[in-house]
Amino acid sequence: MGALDGLLVVAIEQAVAAPLCTVRLADAGARVIKIEREGGETARNYDRVVKGTSAYFAWLNRGKESAVLDLKASSDLKLLRQMLKKADVLVQNLAPGALSRLGLTDNVLTRDFPALIAVSINGYGQDTAYAQMKAYDMLVQAEAGLCAVTGTPETPSKVGVSAADIATGSAAHAAILEALIQRGKTGRGQCIEIAMFDCIADWMSVPLLHFEHGASETGRHGLSHASIYPYRPFQCVDGAIILAIQTEREWHRLCHDVLHRPDLFEHDAYSNNALRVQNRHALDDILEPIFASLDVETAIKSCSEAGIAWARYRDVTEVGAHPALRSMDVTLPDGQTAWIPRPAGRPDLEPRPMPALGADTDKIRAEFG
Repeated sequence: MGALDGLLVVAIEQAVAAPLCTVRLADAGARVIKIEREGGETARNYDRVVKGTSAYFAWLNRGKESAVLDLKASSDLKLLRQMLKKADVLVQNLAPGALSRLGLTDNVLTRDFPALIAVSINGYGQDTAYAQMKAYDMLVQAEAGLCAVTGTPETPSKVGVSAADIATGSAAHAAILEALIQRGKTGRGQCIEIAMFDCIADWMSVPLLHFEHGASETGRHGLSHASIYPYRPFQCVDGAIILAIQTEREWHRLCHDVLHRPDLFEHDAYSNNALRVQNRHALDDILEPIFASLDVETAIKSCSEAGIAWARYRDVTEVGAHPALRSMDVTLPDGQTAWIPRPAGRPDLEPRPMPALGADTDKIRAEFG
């Protein structure tokens, strides 16, 4: 039994942000009806790498039903309204204003379906000058400044996964759970807007606060931390180790027990994190030769014994065999199975199959028509 058993979610969704939100609801037991256009939603057609299924679709669509509807046709729009009469949640990430053009404005939704929690995922706040802008993940990362603090000093970069979409889907999921609690107190639903730009702007709070209050522009430092030092990789004889020093106690242990340089801890220029960041290049010149004389296993052993946090750099080819990776098998639309990482906090999840395109259309027409 899931926490959301009995909850009905109607999802007019595509790509990543909305499907991520609704797959979390489905994992918790909600019934999620995914409304798709003829030919299927965008993510079905990105690739065929997972035994003929798109990687994005395989990741985000387990446990859902699929109905192919043409919402511009009056009969299917009427069917949607019948579904909303029974639904607890509506999640949609159509183009800005598309739902309103179908006659389902916030005012109409609130009037006609007073218990419905209606979540609209947009690129930008609908009360801003960017309301009608098209918004895809990398475009939002760029507009919100995330690319400006990601990459090397020479090259700004996007985050290598769909950070804006993931942040937005997660925020929408949390907002729905809060709204369900509120509805339990008031009996009424609500209309909620989740803007991708807002989600990444929130993530950008620290660089923004450094600039607005400290007149300091966060630079790009590749695998090194912009405002904590030492928090970076160090090259050893046979590979690299990444260290993370976050407290003065850890800095003391690093200097005494790993570097065998207690004078560094006592040096006025390195006595706190702000000074170490300010003098990071001088410290680089000291620390890099020490680690360059060690092999990785020796460096790891010393750091572990000193209670210093460390990590190895791993590429994607190694992550699938990582000793910490938890996985689960999912059933693809054609009945084949494939493994994917298990979502956090769900050790006992038994994922339901993902739907073939339109597999449930007839059943849903009969049920709600």
